[in-house]
Amino acid sequence: MPQLNTTVWPTMITPMFLTLFLITQLKMLNTNYHLPPSPKPMKMKNYNKPWEPKWTKTCSLHSLPPQS
Repeated sequence: MPQLNTTVWPTMITPMFLTLFLITQLKMLNTNYHLPPSPKPMKMKNYNKPWEPKWTKTCSLHSLPPQS
């Protein structure tokens, strides 16, 4: 059974990697990378809460008479 001649492999593999690298670089050169979107200032929405006008403080600790 004859031996596989591998002496030419480095001379074939090196140009292949070089070609792949160049193709990748050329593709990336033509690619437009968009900037990330800038955050828009958020407007706080004032939601209508039905309990807000009716709410009153029923008990405050400072308004209670002192306990002994």
